[in-house]
Amino acid sequence: MSDRDRSPRRAMCAAVLSFEAVVVALTAPVAIAISDVSPAVALVVGLGLAVACVLAAGMLRTERGYQLGWLVQVAAIALGFLVTTMFFLGAMFALLWGTADYLGRKIERERAEAYARFDAEGGGSVG
Repeated sequence: MSDRDRSPRRAMCAAVLSFEAVVVALTAPVAIAISDVSPAVALVVGLGLAVACVLAAGMLRTERGYQLGWLVQVAAIALGFLVTTMFFLGAMFALLWGTADYLGRKIERERAEAYARFDAEGGGSVG
């Protein structure tokens, strides 16, 4: 894969989702111990959301992956109803996600323009 084919948007968003998967998975034992949530509910919600993070990260080659990523952000904030700290952590991850998505798009757009100028100037031809 050449540098032109690498997506900074996908890389940054996948990194956010990967870290988020760890955090939301760890909410399950916290919900059980501190919030008196039943173990079944805590495991399904915490681990289910962690799996959704991993699935979204794997789907980032398509726009559907980014849509799932946004849904994960909403769900992570809503997880605050089980573990209060997740209102804050979910909002922080949503901010990171939004920043990664915005900056990734900006970098890709500017890089495409730079490559187009480079190619137009004959920089892409060999010898």
